[in-house]
Amino acid sequence: MTELENIPKGWTIAKFEDLLDYIQPTNYIVKSTDYKDTYPTPVLTAGKSFIKGYTNETEGIFSKLPTIIFDDFTTATQFVNFPFKVKSSAMKILQPTCDLVNIKLAYYYMQTIHLKGETHKRFWISEYSQIPVPLAPLNEQKRILAKLEQLLTDLYKGIEYLETTKQQLKVYRQAVLKWAFEGKLTRQHHGLSRLKDDTDNKTTKKKISEIKKSVQISDSDKGELAEGKFNSFINLQKITTKIGSGATPKGGESNYKKSGIPLIRSMNIHFNYIEYKGLAYIDETQSKELDNVIVKENDVLLNITGASIGRVNIAPNNLAGARVNQHVSIIRLTENYYSKFVKYFLQSPSVQSWITKENYGVTRQALTKGMIEQMKIPNISLNEQYHIVSEIESRLSVCDKIEESIESSLQQAEALRLSIIKKAFEGKLVPQDPDDEPAEKLLQQLRIENYELRKKKK
Repeated sequence: MTELENIPKGWTIAKFEDLLDYIQPTNYIVKSTDYKDTYPTPVLTAGKSFIKGYTNETEGIFSKLPTIIFDDFTTATQFVNFPFKVKSSAMKILQPTCDLVNIKLAYYYMQTIHLKGETHKRFWISEYSQIPVPLAPLNEQKRILAKLEQLLTDLYKGIEYLETTKQQLKVYRQAVLKWAFEGKLTRQHHGLSRLKDDTDNKTTKKKISEIKKSVQISDSDKGELAEGKFNSFINLQKITTKIGSGATPKGGESNYKKSGIPLIRSMNIHFNYIEYKGLAYIDETQSKELDNVIVKENDVLLNITGASIGRVNIAPNNLAGARVNQHVSIIRLTENYYSKFVKYFLQSPSVQSWITKENYGVTRQALTKGMIEQMKIPNISLNEQYHIVSEIESRLSVCDKIEESIESSLQQAEALRLSIIKKAFEGKLVPQDPDDEPAEKLLQQLRIENYELRKKKK
């Protein structure tokens, strides 16, 4: 929050209630969750997701614009300048109290405020509306907003560029796996390998540009399970000593322990990491009922049901001795197969497409043991597997470094964004004009008009 004791000459201190009044969202809540992209009206939430979907409902559309939607529990905000409906009642729709209020500038000041409080507390009336706000003269507000939006527009272009590149790197990662299991990887460098040891900040933009040129992949690269360019394939069953899933102990989550033997669930398995947050624990008695699914080092763990079906990773050393529930399958390989090779094979686009889709494009609900056993995998030597994994990881490691650089740049951009907004409300973006009418007179007018407005509401 801005230090308000050092506001510029001619400024004053208002409160949010001087600038913004609220409307309850009750009349604008969507009735149906039958969302389709072809429908005309967006359904909004004040959180990060913002647009939850689109509805064809024609009544109860909010159109008094622009406005601010405010999550009354989290204080998240969104500026809105198009007609909409809302997802729930857990928000306020904020409107300027009169025509003298610059609502966009008020929204920007809200970006500097971070409240932490009780769970399920409604903030607007009890606390947020009373927050002090630095108020500049009306003409200076217009100059501030123009300068602020000029600077932020340039910054957002840079952020968009970085975010786009992040998405393209994800495509490139998938392309690497596709090439690997088509026997093409060693011939495909696509401008990435030369960047391997060159990750300093000075060359980040150049690297990103090079990557952008190299990652163009057509829709045809996302096909059905294919046998690629390898000469021979073998059923997964023939290269495993175990394929099997576990169960949830009786009583479910209510009987989980704070410590003990880990129980790995689908929420813990991700493509690039193991999620330890939310890891469940069971005691010795519970674990004995699951002794047939004891996790060993280098086991391949595959999610076989639900929205996360197909997510796959390797059991880390520190989870050896854990158990898995019914949503996770253990794939234990013979000594002739390298777990990383199998992991990357299962992560490849063609296999993932096959895992997640039934015939005719219908989403698959579950993978059975029989399906896993019959999956075909390249029948190649252990040395070849090591070589392919090495080629994959040499490229993916460069992606990792570039993504780290991008994340660092995004953090810097966010810090810069907040700094720009902070300076705007410290009077440091544009020069003051002594001929501007003092903000104190503006505040007096606002309070007079607000008083008359509230009298009419009673």
